[in-house]
Order: sequence, then C-alpha cells, then structure tokens
Amino acid sequence: MLFNIVDNLADSEFLTPALVDRDPLVVAIGTEGAAPVLARKVKAHLEEKLPAALGAVVRAGEAFRPAAEALPKGRARRSFWSAVFADAFVPGSAPEAGTLDRLLAEHLGEAPRKGRVLFVGAGPGDPDDLTMRARRALDEADVVIHDRLVPLPILELARREAEIVEAGKTGFGESIPQDEINAMIVDRASRGEVVVRLKSGDPGMFGRLDEEIDACEAAGIAWTIVPGLTSASMAAARLGQSLTKRGRNSEVRFLTGQDVTGLADHDWAALARPGSVAAIYMGKRAARFIQGRLLMHGADPATPVSVVENAGRPEERVLATRLAVLEPTLSAAGVTGPAIIFLGLAPRGMAVGDVLTEAVS
Repeated sequence: MLFNIVDNLADSEFLTPALVDRDPLVVAIGTEGAAPVLARKVKAHLEEKLPAALGAVVRAGEAFRPAAEALPKGRARRSFWSAVFADAFVPGSAPEAGTLDRLLAEHLGEAPRKGRVLFVGAGPGDPDDLTMRARRALDEADVVIHDRLVPLPILELARREAEIVEAGKTGFGESIPQDEINAMIVDRASRGEVVVRLKSGDPGMFGRLDEEIDACEAAGIAWTIVPGLTSASMAAARLGQSLTKRGRNSEVRFLTGQDVTGLADHDWAALARPGSVAAIYMGKRAARFIQGRLLMHGADPATPVSVVENAGRPEERVLATRLAVLEPTLSAAGVTGPAIIFLGLAPRGMAVGDVLTEAVS
C-alpha cells in the first residue's frame, strides 16, 4: 500500500495534484510537492475563471465529432472546431445541435481557402519579447520556415501540428540559396497552407524581405508583415542607453557589415564625424575593415564602441571598448554569437575594457 502524507513530502510515496473538475474536462495542477499552497491558489483562480457548464460544451462537441469527419483534415476542420468553441468560456454557451449543424454546413460550403504568408519578426531571441501578433501567427501556422538564429524556445510556441523547416541562413556559412527559400514559401502557400516565414529580430531589417515578397506577389499569394523587436533596440536597452539623445545625436544609422557582395561600403566620412551613432549588424567579420575605414576618414580613435553579443538571451555579453582597439578586442573576447556593434555609444556605468556577462531575467 502506498501513502500520501499531507505536508510531508519526504515520507510521501506519491503526490496528488489539485484538480479543477468540469467533467469530462479535468485540469490537474501539480508542483511536485514544492509549493502546494501555490497549487491551491492556481486551482482557486481556475475555478473562478472556468464556467461550471464547461463540461456540457465538451460533451456537445464530442457528440458532434462523427458529423465533423465530413470536413477535410487540416485547416477546414480546425476552423470548424474553433467556431464551435468560440464562446466556450461564456456561461450558458454550450452549442446546440442546430447551431452545430449550421456551422458544419457553412464550413462544408466554403471554397478551399487560399494559402498566405506571414513574415514574422521573432525578436532577438527571448520568447517574452514576441509581439502578441507574432504569437497568434505561430498558433495559426501550418508550416514555419525559420532562420538559424531563431532559438528553440520560440519555435516551441508554434502550433503542435505545424511543420518546422530551418532555412539555414548563416553569414559566411552554409545556407539555403535565397531562390530556394522563395520557391519553398510559394510552394507551401500554393497548397493552401498558412506559411510563417520567421526571421530573427524584425523581418524588414537586413532580412531580404523584399525578395520574398516579390516571389509571393509574382505567384499571386497574399502576404502580411508582422514586425518584431529589432536587435539594435534590445542591445541599446542592455547598454542602458537611448538610440538618440538631445545634444548628442539627432540621428542614428543602422548598417550592415556585409552584403551580398561581401564587405559593405558606407559613407565613412559622415560616420567618422564627432557625435555620430550607428548600430552595425553582421559586423564581427567586418570589424577590422570598419575600424580602418573610420580611422582613415578622421574618426577619433577614442570614440566609444560597444559590442552586445546575444542581446536579450541568457548568454548575453556586453563589451566596452574604443574604436582604436575594436580589433583585437573583439577577437580576444571570442565573440561567436550574433552581435550588434554600436559606434558612438558606451554602456552606462562601464569602463573601457569591461566585459559584462549576465543572465537575462
């Protein structure tokens, strides 16, 4: 015989979760014995929020499942059940047979839905930084085509049945050619699927978004852009600095260290002026080139430069340096993750040469 002893975790041989019973719907809340009082608070919260008649809603849906088999699997069937349970949390909203018959007839009579593409910004990497629109898009997706920099915790937010495809865009590394990515997006949307093209940061920031939109428009496929938090905004926040400041800079430039032809060229004379602020994406391999061009055009060697690696992620690092020693500082620090290099911004409260490593809460 096994025993459970209340408030005695060490001597208990099994644990019992707190239950919210809306038969046949049952919600179990457990903390592995670590916080039973919290489990009871969660139970009380759910008891208040979940209508007592929710079980009747479940039974109505269960009784109608055989009739719903007439709908094709996939989006059509998901759309029907979403409509059935649209008001599930409204007291007294158990769907009646007549309502279910009407919904089924409407969905059976619908023309096959056309596919569409959502270009979604995943932010720098922390799931908490996703917009609500981005979360809804992931919940709707039939397929998620993502770049390598999108981390697993964000991909795990996609609908369980969604297919996850890595596009493998890697600077100076193995990548799927852009034409193949375009063709993949168009092919899946042409099958009537909802395609989420998930890009790190904001999809419109150095992400070849226009090429993918052009491919969709050429194929007559509807598309939508869902903006995301760009890495420069997160990195500036981690520095404790604003991107613009009255009396310091009235503009900020967003640059890439590399483009499709290699090292990117810019207006170095403008960037070298005192007070200039620039956020440089994909600048690790181009750092020595950028440093040299700026110094050649008269930039002050003491210009502050900050490097934020893995902005907004648990492995984030912040480096404080000066333009004169950007290299070899960057190489010596062993920066391997995605990094934003800030020209003209110093981390608040850090001295040159400091390296800050901290977990992001």
